[in-house]
Amino acid sequence: MTAATFRALHHDRPAGDPLVLPNAWDAGSARVFADAGFEALATPSAGIAASLGYEDGATPPAEMFAAVARVVRAVSVPVSADVEDGYGLAPVELVERLLEAGVVGCNLEDSEGHATLKDPQRHADWLAEVRAAAGDALVINARVDTFLFGSGDPADAVARAKLYVAAGVDCVYPLRAPTEVLAVLREGITGPINMAAAPNRESVTELARHGATRITFGPGMQRYAMAAIGDLAANLRA
Repeated sequence: MTAATFRALHHDRPAGDPLVLPNAWDAGSARVFADAGFEALATPSAGIAASLGYEDGATPPAEMFAAVARVVRAVSVPVSADVEDGYGLAPVELVERLLEAGVVGCNLEDSEGHATLKDPQRHADWLAEVRAAAGDALVINARVDTFLFGSGDPADAVARAKLYVAAGVDCVYPLRAPTEVLAVLREGITGPINMAAAPNRESVTELARHGATRITFGPGMQRYAMAAIGDLAANLRA
């Protein structure tokens, strides 16, 4: 599947019908989601980190790209990879690593050290370099961390998103944005908006009703699966 196929899934969708991307953390979970009929998948950096025995943000880049490549090989649908802040790689090298892994999209966040927001203009300039290196070969989802590490002001999120859209990204992802501000974000941001849902139908339905274009789940599905295994383990020990 090409980036053009994946990009098209983001556009001209009926109201209330967002693109729902389950987050697969390994080949097995990817096959489950693909067999269920989902049109595309995403990978969660935190979910992959947990599956490999690392804390969130501590996965060595080589291991992250290898894990992503295993997900891609397991399915025939498009896969977008969460590669955090790009691991300090130069845009050209980052794009090369992503394309080698076989993905058609990526998440790139505007914070560093899981604590501090980057300067928005410098980050936009970096995103423009990533876009130039990728051409049309990657769907770039720019994470906006205003609600995670910043002021939580929707106006700041919109301002950052506008810079990133102008830099050429395909979609913006205001992580942890409250559902009630989605209408404000929707009014101020041109193009698709990714929102994070809990791994249940009610959460997806609510975000769809408020105008989300694309819905992902972060590490929620991996944690849901681990909780189920924890329940199984407890029952076996009872």
